[in-house]
Amino acid sequence: MTKELKDFENFLKNVNEISDLVNELNSSDVTSQQKAVEKADCYIAALKEEEEPCKTLLNRTSINIDPSQQTVVLQNDPSLSAEHIMKTMEKDAEDRLKRRLVKEGKANGHKEKGNKAYRLGDYETAVKLYSDGINELRDMETLYTNRAQAYIKLEKYKEAISDCEWALKCNEKCVKAYFHMGRAHLATKRYNESRMCYQKILEIEPGEERMVKEYLTKVDLEEERVCQESKAWEEFEKGEAKARTVPELLKKLDRPEQIPLYYCGGLKLLSQTIADCTGQSLFRLHNGFNIIQANNTVRSCLLQKLKAQCAEELCMSVLKLWSVVCDGNDENQKILMSCPFSQNYIVDLLLSGTAAVQRECLALLCLYSQTPRGRSLVIDNLNLPMLVENLIVSISTQKQVETTVLTVLENFATEKRFCMQLKGKFTTSIMLPFSSLLRNITMCNQHIFPWLISTIGLMIVNHDEIRKDVASCHECWQAFLIAMERCMHCEYREILYPLLGLMINLFSISSSALQEHMVLISGRCVGLLSDPDGGIITRAAGLLSATLPQSATATEDAVRRGVVGSMRKLLKGSGKITTKYAIKVLAVCTATSQTAREEWIKCDKRLHTLIRLLGPGNDEVVAGNAALCLGHCLEMPGPASSLLGTDTVLVLLRHAAGNAQRSGVQQNAAIALGKLCKAEPRHLAKLRELHGLEILHSCMKLIT
Repeated sequence: MTKELKDFENFLKNVNEISDLVNELNSSDVTSQQKAVEKADCYIAALKEEEEPCKTLLNRTSINIDPSQQTVVLQNDPSLSAEHIMKTMEKDAEDRLKRRLVKEGKANGHKEKGNKAYRLGDYETAVKLYSDGINELRDMETLYTNRAQAYIKLEKYKEAISDCEWALKCNEKCVKAYFHMGRAHLATKRYNESRMCYQKILEIEPGEERMVKEYLTKVDLEEERVCQESKAWEEFEKGEAKARTVPELLKKLDRPEQIPLYYCGGLKLLSQTIADCTGQSLFRLHNGFNIIQANNTVRSCLLQKLKAQCAEELCMSVLKLWSVVCDGNDENQKILMSCPFSQNYIVDLLLSGTAAVQRECLALLCLYSQTPRGRSLVIDNLNLPMLVENLIVSISTQKQVETTVLTVLENFATEKRFCMQLKGKFTTSIMLPFSSLLRNITMCNQHIFPWLISTIGLMIVNHDEIRKDVASCHECWQAFLIAMERCMHCEYREILYPLLGLMINLFSISSSALQEHMVLISGRCVGLLSDPDGGIITRAAGLLSATLPQSATATEDAVRRGVVGSMRKLLKGSGKITTKYAIKVLAVCTATSQTAREEWIKCDKRLHTLIRLLGPGNDEVVAGNAALCLGHCLEMPGPASSLLGTDTVLVLLRHAAGNAQRSGVQQNAAIALGKLCKAEPRHLAKLRELHGLEILHSCMKLIT
């Protein structure tokens, strides 16, 4: 056991002893007090021998007093009374607290200096400063975890683990200690110990599941890498033919100033030779990535500067080889993606004028997009705005790559970090190229739009800032309107359903660009209400229900176009979602337009449809809007009288006295009931019979 460990354990032991001693001194039993005094004598004597002796003085002559006289002495000698000893102990505790505060100040000073040295990369100095702080205060966990972090940078893993253990003695739930200990164990290839440390973090902080999962994945990948490299070296040293071929080919490719055809042939042979993870590991272990990327001829081809006849073929060969060596190999994927040269090549070659080069580049990206780890490497290392823009542009330049591009985009759309890194550039990188495509729908490219639109919707659905940027883009709304117009009257109808869904998603954000196009959008939607496709009708109604509440002008235009009649047809026998949209549209129209109210009463004099929607089984949105619409219509002459003898009063009262959580329904039902009785006072008799006045009185707080 180290001296520091002994000191710390003695410190904890002393705390317990003092606590027990205080309890004994407060005892009413004289014998217990006597024993406590003897223990206090011994304890204070021991304190005097420390480096900072206790300044408390105590008369110790009681030790040699005749036992028969001890009780008298205890009672007569003030210096040996329990009260005096308690005060003495309290004063000593105060002195020690003052000295500790001084030490804490010095320790924090050393810690701050150590942190500064660490940030500057001077890890040796950081270790020394943290050690100075520990010498001042041995139970400060932060000093141990900070020093452990510096030790890891210096590759002194044993010392780092020891410091983490000390930090855990100070605080058994120190997450940083387990984190740094896990890193140190991983560096020393003690994988199980590393996993245990990270799993311990999850026990302490269950909310850090995602972070812990990433750490555990790193441990698994590192163990797999070491295992693969060990196997590769073993086969190489045994002289296996395949294992020897990879290094030999790399050696030949390392010859400078050869013609492009020479390198092209070598790369193709290398791709054919590497058939498993052993070949991939040997490629990496024999510096394969650097050999290829340092070759001037190869780099000229990748930069598309070389005009030789086989330059494009050489470029394809490099991309093909990268796919082969990275397929299923995390370490190779990491090395390739972290190289500045390959980062630029992969993005730029997406717009290569050669279809074959584009395909190979997309195949490499598709490989990365298939796993969370691969997607993370791309997100961390590539220029995402440029990458996405090039992907979308490539759809319009090369028909053969459409499926691969859409697969890549869809895979990355599932990553929250991918979307967040596009924040602020989403419109420029994605929506403007996409808008350009929408303006130019043809028979040849129409099949890509449903998939592409759904993928874009997936990117913006959970990101309010991105949705706000897109909703504010005038070019986007203009493109949406052009696409709607074209798709309404031709064979591109399959685009309408996902496009309407995307537009509904964007309507949750108000913007000047949106306001500018409200009337045109509502007009297109009214035109779609007679579409033979029920799904398109539902989404057109949904878009109307989002549009009209934001624009009185759009509402007037929709009423002029006959939207009330269309809503009546939908409310007769549509599904729940369509009904919800339709009654909301009708409520908005009847709230602002007398024409809408007149049209509705003309086709439904007894308001049967609205009362039916107030019946049991309808959700809160439908019932609330039905009650609201009913109230609007009751302001017109005639309908209230036609409801005499019906159970309308009872239906409305049930909603007004219903579930308090459905306050919107209660309020609208109460208002409608009030309008009903005002328009036709004969309904008051039924209201009194059902004790409705009391119910309406209780609803006043909702209305006010």
